[in-house]
Amino acid sequence: MSADMLPEIPQRAREVRLTRYLEGDLTLGHFDTVEVEVAGPAPGEVLVRTDYLPLAAAYQDMMKSDCPLPIPPFQVGHRLGGGTIGTVVRSASPDLAVGDLVQSMSGWGEYSSGPAHTYFKVDPKLFPSPVYYLGQGPTAYYGMADIARVGEGDVVFVSGAAGGVGSLAGQIAKCRGAARVIGSAGSKEKVAYLVDELGYDAAFDYHDGPVIDRLKELAPEGITVFFDNVGGEQFEAAIQAAAPHARFALCGALSAQNGSQAYPRLDLMTAITRHLELRPFATYHTPEQIAAWTQHFATWLAEGRFVYPHTVVDGGLAAAPQALLELLKGRYRGNVVVDLTTG
Repeated sequence: MSADMLPEIPQRAREVRLTRYLEGDLTLGHFDTVEVEVAGPAPGEVLVRTDYLPLAAAYQDMMKSDCPLPIPPFQVGHRLGGGTIGTVVRSASPDLAVGDLVQSMSGWGEYSSGPAHTYFKVDPKLFPSPVYYLGQGPTAYYGMADIARVGEGDVVFVSGAAGGVGSLAGQIAKCRGAARVIGSAGSKEKVAYLVDELGYDAAFDYHDGPVIDRLKELAPEGITVFFDNVGGEQFEAAIQAAAPHARFALCGALSAQNGSQAYPRLDLMTAITRHLELRPFATYHTPEQIAAWTQHFATWLAEGRFVYPHTVVDGGLAAAPQALLELLKGRYRGNVVVDLTTG
């Protein structure tokens, strides 16, 4: 995009700040939208207009003073953090030009500025839309490929399979040669979505009776890989349904975040006698992890082997707080992105 095609830069723009640390349920009262000055870039810096802002369930944990994640929590009175895709609108650096599409961790604001090296130029032609850069693919790929080491012949169970990570994790398993991929979700509509649109071999609504009964029915010889986004009963059932030497990639604990079944019980004797491999992990989205995902994602898309499940929420930055609440209630499918160009 050339400089003459960019809209006029305002003197002031909006950002969303955290009003207080989270104790109990997240509400709109935890967010404050304020106007701030749009400052020009200093030497070596760029000014970037935020175009798309992704949302993730992990943001809820980052709003707690005792954030359980291996990263610092958001700070009260400051802009909420997180990844973005945006367009350079002013540049005082030879490394980035006006009109470049960039990815950064600039957070919940309509504009940001900073050193050019903190913004990473991306190819606008690699994917059908810039929002494809903002999925939770690095987490799903790292968990499936590096932690669970899924491959030919595996029988895979993904909990929370219709969410941002799960909707990608199951497809990654299929692309890597898994023989059968089973997913769980919270409604009949999502179950149909997993099978009909995302290529899962089977799926079930975890509300429909004991999870262990469904796993025994759908994987009678046992699961060899479990990718867990939920914890709770589904973790406990996976232990019981595991084949010898099964690998567990423990990615999330949505049941704990939603206030129920926060502490799943580990059947230690079953884990020992079946030689189960339990591997909790966190993804730091390092350049290496992002590059590995981007390479495979682009290839699988081009080959027609992959679907990118995502929801784009219109309404600009003002829509982001409510959209995060809706995401935590399970109202969306796949990866969720707020379009700031529509506000």
